[in-house]
Amino acid sequence: MKKWMIAALAACSAMSLHAETLSITVNQVSADGVGDKLGTVSVEQTPYGLVFRPSLQGLQPGIHGFHIHTNPSCDAAPKEGKPSAAEAAGGHWDPNNTGKHGEPWGDGHLGDLPALYVTNDGKAEQPVLAPRLKNLDEIKGHALMLHAGGDNHADHPMPLGGGGARVACGVIK
Repeated sequence: MKKWMIAALAACSAMSLHAETLSITVNQVSADGVGDKLGTVSVEQTPYGLVFRPSLQGLQPGIHGFHIHTNPSCDAAPKEGKPSAAEAAGGHWDPNNTGKHGEPWGDGHLGDLPALYVTNDGKAEQPVLAPRLKNLDEIKGHALMLHAGGDNHADHPMPLGGGGARVACGVIK
């Protein structure tokens, strides 16, 4: 009986210590608009920063740029006179107006997240830590974006890390 009570107390303690999380539905995006659901990304608030835990499938294998964008929309919008995937999301979230792309632990856009790795079977399941983001409330009302290419976390040789086209997006509610 005593062991059972200790186990029950431990379980209650663990539940009360459970970190706050939110879930973001992520869809494929194209110049035609928002497409099929690819999965979700859960975001957990920890003492070390926000942890993004993807559960995505149907993606191209490799490294992909992963960012928070300014606006809470994944809709296509015009760019240089042509429809462009998830352009309504705006640019990288930069509330401090740094005007520069950088490492997730650096002094650039707060929307700069570690790159997301997609396995050969098209799945992204490896969590990433955003150490400068501390509170879930600060990212609500923006969009989570996955780009076609990798991200070198610099503006050279290509602007915004060279991630290229927007391929998946989710509104952070």
